[in-house]
Amino acid sequence: MKELLASDYELEMLYATADLLYTPDNRCTLISEKELKKISHLKTPQLVLGVFKIPAATINPTAKLTLALDGVRDPGNLGTIIRLCDWFGVSQLVCSTDTVDCYNPKTVQATMGSLARVKVIYTDLKDYLSATSLPVYGAFMDGEHIYDMALPAEGVIVMGNEANGISSAIESLVTQKTAIPQFGTVRATESLNVATATAIILNEFRRG
Repeated sequence: MKELLASDYELEMLYATADLLYTPDNRCTLISEKELKKISHLKTPQLVLGVFKIPAATINPTAKLTLALDGVRDPGNLGTIIRLCDWFGVSQLVCSTDTVDCYNPKTVQATMGSLARVKVIYTDLKDYLSATSLPVYGAFMDGEHIYDMALPAEGVIVMGNEANGISSAIESLVTQKTAIPQFGTVRATESLNVATATAIILNEFRRG
């Protein structure tokens, strides 16, 4: 909560069971624990619930490294990916319009405050990728092994849907396919979780 209060998000009101946080203009309403449970989406809510205005987000065309999501549906995965962007210094996350809402309560909780520092933009992903002058990297099972690639400091990394991967419409705009090689001898696992794969790929891009 303190991270959101210190961010560019505009506070509407805090609802708390105790006077724990200072807010400008005394925008904090004291409520009972029973009342807090009624307005919270969590079974065991924290002591404070905040209501903020959703800021308008626009794409920054000068961003050096951007992550793009094509139809990621799981709120926990999106929250983890936002946290990974924060960790690896990726300030801009571009999402297709069918990606889960970044303000889903489970997503917000999974970001652990990183939502305050990563700009999430929902747009027509095909239009965005068609307009960018940066190289577009996509994660595929049959791509070039990422450990063998010379990765640039600038580019767009596309991660796909949990079940179907990157859609065919977006695949046609990818300039370089990359893959995380599998080392297990049995190889019964079909694919990696999209958040886990994102962590590995972002690490390799930052490692250069």
